[in-house]
Amino acid sequence: MLPALSLILVAVVAANLPWLSDRVLLVRPAGEQGKKAWWRWLEWLLLYFVIGGLALGLENKLNGEVYPQGWEFYAVTLCLFLVFALPGFIYRYEFKHLLERR
Repeated sequence: MLPALSLILVAVVAANLPWLSDRVLLVRPAGEQGKKAWWRWLEWLLLYFVIGGLALGLENKLNGEVYPQGWEFYAVTLCLFLVFALPGFIYRYEFKHLLERR
């Protein structure tokens, strides 16, 4: 149970990283203009695949095999990862502007 909760916590943090960081791919500074929205979405999608790979590796280590999944499973995990990213998205595009106005 603990590895599953740890994986979910890592997924929540990873889903929010593109919106909380102003670095491109979390490494290189974005420059004077800042990071564009499409970079944030690309990073988010890349992190989805990284977390998915981590989950597959964890499943293989704990169960000895990776169980086959249909497209529905991946559609649900993508939507769940999108829901996990909501706090960072709201902070970046709504709440941060309110804080800067004050």
